[in-house]
Amino acid sequence: MTISSMTAFSMDFFSLTGKTAIVTGGNTGLGQAFSMALAKAGANIYIPSVSQDEGETRALIEQQGVDVELVHTDITRPGAPLQVITGCCERFGTVDILVNNAGIYTSNKVQDFTRSDWDPMINVNLTAAFELSYEATKVMIPRQAGKIINVCSVLSYRGGQWSPAYSATKHALAGFTKAYCDELAKYNIQVNGIAPGYYATATTRVTRAKAKTNKWVLDHIPANRWGDTQDVMGAIIFLASRASDYVNGHLLVVDGGFLVR
Repeated sequence: MTISSMTAFSMDFFSLTGKTAIVTGGNTGLGQAFSMALAKAGANIYIPSVSQDEGETRALIEQQGVDVELVHTDITRPGAPLQVITGCCERFGTVDILVNNAGIYTSNKVQDFTRSDWDPMINVNLTAAFELSYEATKVMIPRQAGKIINVCSVLSYRGGQWSPAYSATKHALAGFTKAYCDELAKYNIQVNGIAPGYYATATTRVTRAKAKTNKWVLDHIPANRWGDTQDVMGAIIFLASRASDYVNGHLLVVDGGFLVR
């Protein structure tokens, strides 16, 4: 360690000005928060999504003074991941940051959880993240730089009742994060995961509305509250920025302490 290296550090290390980020499913739920955070830090945003939001996300991001492109597409469709990476490069010139955020959740009793429940979740939550990352590395490796951030979960560490596929995909994403880090770190590409806990989003509305399940969640969070979307925004900026260049193969848990109780 040298004095010069310490004095060279500045808050500009957290800036994403001039960078381009792909955020899959980045116009709903936590994905929208990720998109907004990266935009606030200065990145242009490319959002492939199956959801429509009547222009809300575009307006929010453009207010940050950056450019945004929303593409209506199913990332599980054959050839779609390559089209996403190619489309982003055509629009913005490159891909600096890939956030594999898109995910779905289906619940059912274990005896009734069949391939019709399993397959779509594997395709969206895991296979699409792999294919997008694979295509993104074709851009990142020649540039000797890049950030891949996989949106994992506290269920990357736990069992999780009522949805074996969700827990399985989130465990697998954690393993995929470490495997890709091991291969790509030599190219100055950082591959990390972010693991949110329980957040007050549209996805959890039913859980929060039921007194029993709402109490169960709160009883397991030392912070004694559901997460707010802004609680994950600083974490995604950190993992996407120069400030985390020596952080690799790591899962950053943002859960209010859920995993310690």
